[in-house]
Parts: sequence; C-alpha cells; structure tokens
Amino acid sequence: MKTRIVVWGTNENEEKLLIGVELVERENKVKVHTISQEEATEEFYTKMMNIWREGQELPMPDSHTIIERELSITDSLLPDNLKTLRGDILNRAKTEWHFVVLSAKLYDTYNDEIEEIKERVEQLTGWDGGVWEEMKGFWSKVQKQSSEKNLFRNHANELRNKTNELFETMKGYKKQMNEEFDRISKEHFSEFAEKLDDIENRIEKGLGLQPIFNELKALQNSFKKSELNRKDRNNLWKRIDNAFKTVKEKKYGDKGGENNAMTRLTRRYEGLLSAIQKMEQSIKRDAKDEEFQLKRINNTDGQLELQIRQAKLAMIQERVASKKTKLDDMLRTKIDLEKKIEKEKVKEEKRKEQAEIEKVKASVKEEIAADIQQAAESREAEADKLAKAAEELKTRSQSKQKVTPPPVELPSDPVSDDEDSVPPPANPKGEEE
Repeated sequence: MKTRIVVWGTNENEEKLLIGVELVERENKVKVHTISQEEATEEFYTKMMNIWREGQELPMPDSHTIIERELSITDSLLPDNLKTLRGDILNRAKTEWHFVVLSAKLYDTYNDEIEEIKERVEQLTGWDGGVWEEMKGFWSKVQKQSSEKNLFRNHANELRNKTNELFETMKGYKKQMNEEFDRISKEHFSEFAEKLDDIENRIEKGLGLQPIFNELKALQNSFKKSELNRKDRNNLWKRIDNAFKTVKEKKYGDKGGENNAMTRLTRRYEGLLSAIQKMEQSIKRDAKDEEFQLKRINNTDGQLELQIRQAKLAMIQERVASKKTKLDDMLRTKIDLEKKIEKEKVKEEKRKEQAEIEKVKASVKEEIAADIQQAAESREAEADKLAKAAEELKTRSQSKQKVTPPPVELPSDPVSDDEDSVPPPANPKGEEE
C-alpha cells in the first residue's frame, strides 16, 4: 500500500501545479508538496513518479512548498485552495491511510510489548515458564492480527524475528534446565528404585504386610513431591502401583480392590490438591506481572503507551479475578470431597462390622450344618441296626417253620371177628369180571 501519490492540480489562481501528497503515519499527518508547472519538467515528473512515490528521497526545486495537515476521515487531503481532477485517487488514499495509521499504532503496541518481554528475558538467569507462556500468548496475538491483514507484512516479520530470538534464548535456558532436571531425576529414581527393590523382596517373602503397606504409602507421598521427569515418574509409578496391588491381594485376597468408591474419592482429592497448588502458583505469577506493570505505568512516557499498559494491567487483573473464582470453586470442592471421604470411611467401618457379622453367621451356619449332618449320620447308623435286627428275626422265624412234626397215630378201622371176612378189593377199572 503506497503512502505517497502524485497528481496534477491547480491553485486558487488556476495555475497548474504538480502535487505530491505523503502520509506521515507516526504523526497521523499528511504533507502536501507543490511544484510550479515551470519547474515540473517531464524529467522531474518521471522522477516524482518512479523515485519519490516509491518512498525514496528526491531533491525538490526552489519553488517547492510544503503544507502539513492532520489526517481526517471527513476532510480532504488537500487544502481548499488546491484542486485536482483525480479526487478519486485522493479519496481512496485517505481511506487507506487511516488504516495504515491504525495498523502502525497496533504494530507500535506489539513492538512495545515484545521489547518489554525482551527486557524481562535479559534479566533472567534460567528458565521461567511464566515468561515462556507469555511469549506464546504474544505470538499467538501477532499471528492472528497478521492472518487478518491488520498488520503489514514487514511489521509482522519484524515482530516474528524479535520473538524468534527470544524463543531461542528461552530454549537455551530450558535445555539447561532439562539437563539439570534429568540429572536430579536420575538420582531420585535410583533412590526410589532401591527402596522398591527392598519392599518387593519383603512382599515376596511374605513378611508383615501392614508395615509394608504403610511404608508404601509414605513412599508414595514422597514420590509425588519428588523432582522426576515423565519417563522416570511413569516407571516408578507402575512399580509402586503393582506393589500396592500385590500387598492387597496377599492381605485381602480377591477382595483387596473392592473399596472402589474410596479409591476414586482419594484419587480425585489428590488430583484436586495438585490443581489447587498449580492455580495458586499461577495467581502468584500473575501478581508479579501486575506489580511489574504498575512499575512500568509509573515510568511511562506518552499517553498511548500509558493507555496500552493500563489495558494490559486491566487484562492481568481480570485474569487474576477469574483464576481466584476458579480457586474458590476448587476449595469448595475440596471441602465437599473431604466430607464425602469421611462418610465413606464411616461406611467402610460399617461394612467391616457387617462383614464380621456375616462371618459369625456363616460360622454358626456351618456349626448347625455339622450338627445336622452328625445327627443324620447317627440316625442312619441306628436305622442300619434296626434293619439288621429285623433281618435276624425274620431269619429265625423261617428256620422254625422248616422243623418236621412228630408222627400222628390215626385210629384203626373196626374189623369183624372173622379174619377171613376181609372184603375183596374192588375190580380195577376196565377189568372183566
């Protein structure tokens, strides 16, 4: 977008003039250059079109005059005594130049912000996550304005180059921090691994499980507060979790993981505590930024810079207010979770008491069942004895029925005194007489 135009026009005396109009964007003004027709030769006109209009400086003739005017969206670029037939060019330029001025102000605002960040980076001696996040947020704003064509390409490129330099500096700090952090993580990992080796050996040998469980809890609390990189933390967490599961299985059998509600509440509570800690740290960082902006406001030169810094301060204060609201919600949730955990503990005690009652009931049932079984076996043995006795009686009865009875003498038939008078036998059937 050009900020210089060249047209032919006339003055109040109808004298022909070569008119050059340029935008002074930093001052929100325009300069109107006029050259008389006598000195506006073809050669000079060509130079005005090809050199001066493209932004380069050009020596002006002696008759050259300059008129400065405020850039206004309502007034013409030219004073009333100058006229031109190319009013369309001037009107289009006036509209475009207003955008140029606003874009330049936006660039100045961002340039001040990146210079301020640069000042903070130069004061650092190591990695600062807050500054890194601020730089990311800044560059995100610049990218958005650039994509929407609110910033000119050269301005966007300047801001990008400055931002990249700061990013490279911060990456160097982060690399140093990561190397030191990895070294510390390795030391802590070795310490935890050695303790876990000892605990796992004792679990394997079946030594006192409750002391081991308490030791694991203490180790877990220490683990959460230790400086460990992601890889070391994940490896240790798996071992600690497996150790807990093994202890519970050995102590409670398959019921070691029944208290899911309590486990979920505990994990949620621990996660909430971590989130609360991070939110409090974030609010502290914003408070430092607010203090920094207040100091800058007190030493600010210029109304625009003051307004920009006041706007930034208002944004920081709004961000802090929003975070404090979230923190208050977290703290209320923390109280609710603590109440739920206490209730769950009471329920757990009741469950244990009920489990003991059920255990006693089961024991009584087993004793009753054993008594019933014993009585049934006694009745069965008695029945066997009765059956044997009945069988013996039956056998004896059958033996008595098989004995031969003594012979019975039948009375003799009366006979006659004559022994020869015995009647002859009857003739056999069919025999002839």
